[in-house]
Amino acid sequence: MKKIELEIIALSHSITQTHSYAVVLGEINGLRRLPIVIGGFEAQAIAVALERMQPSRPLTHDLMKNFMLAFNVDLHEIVINDLQEGIFYSKLLCSTDNDTVEIDSRTSDALALAVRFGCPIYTYEHILESAGILMEDEEEKKKKEEVTVSSGTDDKNDLKQMSLEELQHLLNDVLEQEDYIRAIAIRDEISQRKK
Repeated sequence: MKKIELEIIALSHSITQTHSYAVVLGEINGLRRLPIVIGGFEAQAIAVALERMQPSRPLTHDLMKNFMLAFNVDLHEIVINDLQEGIFYSKLLCSTDNDTVEIDSRTSDALALAVRFGCPIYTYEHILESAGILMEDEEEKKKKEEVTVSSGTDDKNDLKQMSLEELQHLLNDVLEQEDYIRAIAIRDEISQRKK
């Protein structure tokens, strides 16, 4: 299977859901985005590395990196290789002088390590197809009319009453507002209807 390279586009906090965050991965040279809900600790670990902050004591992922470097283990890449019942699965591709191994990992931990090692992040087409969100390019955006959406559409029942076209417009609007948690709910509703 061909791997598709991703990069971290955004890290978003949900005001409506306590301790809920989303890391948004974007297809390099593409318009698809892959939002992944993660916990607060993992969001902090990713944010610290992205901002190149130096905590006074090493965080867990810093400790893991230091441990790997001390024993000459290099992290070459991470691959988000599976999606089951809304849960993403990942592998770390690591090597020493003598061996190369794949290590199972939670996706949030894999991303925190990828940022620290500066290694590429990959996934497969079937994962982007089922969980990705297609962003509009600027030309398509200008061609479409502006659609105003009431703020009361957070409720899942409201999403169920909307047409597929309305859901797509709403998805584009919430992505512009960088409300990735809400975008995930809308994406899931669209995916449910396409099955």
